[in-house]
Amino acid sequence: MSSIDYLILDAKQAILEEQHRRFLALQKAGRFEEALQQYQVTLNCAAGLLNHSLSVLKQLRGERPEPGKGGQPEIGK
Repeated sequence: MSSIDYLILDAKQAILEEQHRRFLALQKAGRFEEALQQYQVTLNCAAGLLNHSLSVLKQLRGERPEPGKGGQPEIGK
């Protein structure tokens, strides 16, 4: 995982936390229509973070040799 990936994930995490904070503030203030809109924004941010995390994991998996294919020997074989 590159330092750029770390930065992107950290930035997306910070954005998600801020969006969630805004949602909770609107909800607490009783501004439910705005809170609902903010909830949708928060979910989109969460989806973006999860999708980027998944792509990083897939990239990391692709960089590691699979057992039995020239990498580490499989246990018990």
